[in-house]
Amino acid sequence: MNEQHLYWIALSKVPGIGPVRFKILLDAFGDVAKAWKASPTQLRAVGLPADQIEGLIRLRKTLEFKRLQDELKAHDVRVLTWEDAEYPRRLKDIGQSPPVIYLRGQIAPEDEWAVAVVGTRSITKYGRQISEELGIFLAQQGITVVSGLARGVDATVQRAALDAGGRSIAVLAHGLDRIYPAEHRGLAQKMLDQGALISDYAIGVPPESANFPPRNRIISGLSIAVVVIEAGKKSGAKITAEFAAEQGRDVFAVPGPIHAVQSKGTNQLIRDGAYPLLDFEQLLQTLDLEYMTHHKSARVVLPADATEAKLFEVLGREPLHVDEIRAETDLPIEQVSSTLALMELKGMVRLVGGMNYVAVREANAAYHAGTEG
Repeated sequence: MNEQHLYWIALSKVPGIGPVRFKILLDAFGDVAKAWKASPTQLRAVGLPADQIEGLIRLRKTLEFKRLQDELKAHDVRVLTWEDAEYPRRLKDIGQSPPVIYLRGQIAPEDEWAVAVVGTRSITKYGRQISEELGIFLAQQGITVVSGLARGVDATVQRAALDAGGRSIAVLAHGLDRIYPAEHRGLAQKMLDQGALISDYAIGVPPESANFPPRNRIISGLSIAVVVIEAGKKSGAKITAEFAAEQGRDVFAVPGPIHAVQSKGTNQLIRDGAYPLLDFEQLLQTLDLEYMTHHKSARVVLPADATEAKLFEVLGREPLHVDEIRAETDLPIEQVSSTLALMELKGMVRLVGGMNYVAVREANAAYHAGTEG
């Protein structure tokens, strides 16, 4: 994390400054640090309301940048901003995407092809079966599952995807210094090895009820489509579907018994235009995800540039932590992480847990045969 990130965090903490105001300030001053340090007169000149100016000035007097750094480091949290290449492209393209997101784990290139699966906490036996089957199916197709780590449908589909060897991203409605609900800590830990935890809430923000509806725009924003398995008439899952429709994402809903409370919302979504999900292959066909699965099967085994070659030189059969790889290659950690993610997609390296990587044997042999020839 660079110093500029601290200014992004600081500005995003000012009450009332959301994505729209943030962009106005960024456009006006050309730099977040300049916006943070601007005088009240300058801030008024760009149209910032008095209460937000007062909030910024007040925060400037109390916020300690070193404490921000220490908190992020203590909880192994990274920060991505609109200006970072690793910031998810699909999320950035939605209206009012969060200027700052907090990240634990790793966003991989294949997460471009992600499907959000959401639903009720009061899951039925039917809903559990569909959630487990869909999680396994998506994992087998190489499609990342995005959800909210909540009880019920969310945790069920994410656990099934991870157990099947797939990837999953959880979008949380609180700071990444905690896991809510607490019983999902084990699931969240597994997700760090096979995906990521994401939030637009700063460290220390508790899981208050008001935080949950807004975070659903990120769940849908990260995804190419949203599947609702079970949902009541008024539910967070339906809110996610509404965000998805606004963002131009396709919405699928699993039909259920007309008298079941958990199916009231999904059946209503179908009535209002959502695709009824009658079989999982339909999901692939509608979204043209068959192209994606073919694309991912085309693996490249030789390094494409000097950075990949340098990383490949230090990797072998023994697991090596990403920090050790960074130290041995003397490359920036962001470059190491993003390149390793791409190499994993190509089948050149494999993540074996705890941010440890090994070179894939066949790729390693092909590379060294080529360099020795």
